[in-house]
Amino acid sequence: MNRFRLPLSLLAVAVLAGCASVEPGSALSSVQSLTKTHTGQPLTADRSADELTRTATKVDELLRQPLAIDTAVQIALLNNRGLQARLQQLGITEAEVSQASRLPNPGFSFGRMTKGDEIELERGLHFNLARLLTLPLVSRLEERRLQSVQREVAMDVLSLAADTRKAWVQAVAADESLRYMRQVQEAAEASAELARRLQQAGNFNALMRLREQGFYADAALGLARAEQAQRASRERLTRLMGLWGEQLNFKLPERLPDLPDAPKDQPDIERQAMAQRLDVQAARLAAEQTAKNLQLTQVTRFISVFELGLVRNTSNEGPRQTGWEVGLELPLFDWGGARTAKAEGIYMQSLHQAAATAINARSEVREAYGNYRASYDIARHHRDEIVPLKKRISDEQLLRYNGMLIGVFELLADARSQIGSVNASIEALRDFWLAKADLDMALIGRASLSTPTASAGPAAAEVGAGH
Repeated sequence: MNRFRLPLSLLAVAVLAGCASVEPGSALSSVQSLTKTHTGQPLTADRSADELTRTATKVDELLRQPLAIDTAVQIALLNNRGLQARLQQLGITEAEVSQASRLPNPGFSFGRMTKGDEIELERGLHFNLARLLTLPLVSRLEERRLQSVQREVAMDVLSLAADTRKAWVQAVAADESLRYMRQVQEAAEASAELARRLQQAGNFNALMRLREQGFYADAALGLARAEQAQRASRERLTRLMGLWGEQLNFKLPERLPDLPDAPKDQPDIERQAMAQRLDVQAARLAAEQTAKNLQLTQVTRFISVFELGLVRNTSNEGPRQTGWEVGLELPLFDWGGARTAKAEGIYMQSLHQAAATAINARSEVREAYGNYRASYDIARHHRDEIVPLKKRISDEQLLRYNGMLIGVFELLADARSQIGSVNASIEALRDFWLAKADLDMALIGRASLSTPTASAGPAAAEVGAGH
């Protein structure tokens, strides 16, 4: 018996459907078009040992100069292995979508049976007709899934770029703070040593000497904490860039970029975020996809197995037999109600998730913009008011010391205060650039907002307690 389970017209449709596929590499190109505007850097997926070698060589070339913030982002996008794994997952999804646009390979069966001298041959060629009928809808669903994955991968790329920018800012600021804390420690050490000698000479009482020794102990503790923060921030930047071995000796600039002349004024920031945030787009796309899934579930609610075929029997002792047959699943026990209820629940769930994503996005971008403006005002106040004022006070104190109106300990205490104000200014500038990175990220996706620090500097606090 021969069974051919597709008429010629349906077979032609199946062949044409099987030819449709996703162009290899197009998913990565789409992700790059979504991210390059915001990162300014190309995006590549290493798929061979030679490509890995070229990437390593490129990274080594970039590390030969002091590491600028854009260079750090470029290295992270090239060399972060977690991102590379995510890009490979994008390629896997692309292949799955291409596979979903094709029919399963046809099955062929052959059998030989004998009854006395009679020999009967059975040949079967079968296709899944139900899959063919739903193929256009399934293909559209898979294409939407690929688009969703593309936006998720794009979010991973943008998040890595934002995290790398923040890690670079923190690492450079930690280096600056460490240098100033060393100056604080040196000034406190000199003050403590002078107090010790004056006490030995009988010109200083024990309380004053202990106070100076306490300043020195606090400065040493502040230096240890600054060294710890510097190591931690550098290691975080190292991890994001995927560096190891000799690559760990990279150099950073000596200071953060200057504060811009004025902050950005963005009155329509919520509308802008809603138009371009990838997580909002992904949530909307997921809701549309679940709606299409519900439609597919309703289409196949009663009959999910449907086969149509031709029958042809041949025998060496009888005439040829031809005909046709239809096979379908009878909905006697499962009427598809549970599947439909599940699909409807998933659809409503996706709607609520999309609404929650939009509400959270609006809140995040408002908070990010508020932090950005506030941190700019604070950093500008440090730059234009506090640091110049401390310098003027220091100059006046130096004149008084030269005129023998104050002693050396008052001068040293003022020097510690000035260094502390500079360190606080560095922290304020760091907070501004962190807020700037958060705002940029909040406009295009979910941001991990930094908490601004409210520290005035340990050196300033210890000086205020002593004199």
